[in-house]
Amino acid sequence: MDAASLRLWDCGRVRFDLTDRVLVMGVLNVTPDSFSDGGLFFQRDKAVARALEMFDQGADIIDIGGESTRPGSQGVDAEEEMRRVLPAIEDLRRRSEAPISIDTSKAAVARGALERGADIVNDVTALRADAAMTEAVAASRCGVVAMHIKGTPRDMQRSPHYDDVVAEVREFYCERLAALEKAGIAPERVLLDPGIGFGKTVEHNLALIANLPSLERGLRPQLLGVSRKSFIGKVLGLDAHERLEGTAAAVAVCVWNGAACVRVHDVREMRRVADMTLALKKAAKEN
Repeated sequence: MDAASLRLWDCGRVRFDLTDRVLVMGVLNVTPDSFSDGGLFFQRDKAVARALEMFDQGADIIDIGGESTRPGSQGVDAEEEMRRVLPAIEDLRRRSEAPISIDTSKAAVARGALERGADIVNDVTALRADAAMTEAVAASRCGVVAMHIKGTPRDMQRSPHYDDVVAEVREFYCERLAALEKAGIAPERVLLDPGIGFGKTVEHNLALIANLPSLERGLRPQLLGVSRKSFIGKVLGLDAHERLEGTAAAVAVCVWNGAACVRVHDVREMRRVADMTLALKKAAKEN
């Protein structure tokens, strides 16, 4: 793959040029139990209003999820997940042409979302949890976010261990890209995600963020989800609603280290952080 193709993300209806801009993906949890905003946007009208607000604040993509993946979460069945997310996606698509992502690991939910206008499937299991997911994605033209996770949300934080977390996540990236391409999903459709907080200790998370360039080199651009995560709380001794500054610092370092997209709750603030960091990085290269 040539250098230009490495910085393009083909999501079918939408193509993103990642050369000079960092994408901001706004988080919209249509759930009663997500770790930082569970229940706030559970009703469809509130969810759509929040999505439109995030677009106005500078989001490039809205990531809609109907199942919490916080540590220890039990999950819901596909029918309940679809009941939560599909009406919101349908209403949002009627009101806006802006890109929509579905955060799911279930093929039935992904298919339903894509049929209603979603452009991206963001799967925390990198299309491994549901045997039908790869086929569902391959049959579409959507973009994909393939994330690394060790274990499942229910057990992932029970003493996660790596001999070399950076090397092991990069090996996972290589395996997943090869498997997806073999299944008919071109690399240009894929962003990779190291899975901050998904089966990692504080030290693992910090090491991955510090080594983003070596993780990505020669592969595909990366999406980073650091917003309000527990590693920030543990470093600073703060609960989820007091992690804005810690999130800003983490987003800035991710952008400096080459992240193509950041997934965040506080869109207005993190859009500014990402743009300012990118401007500083550009100036540093020119001087």
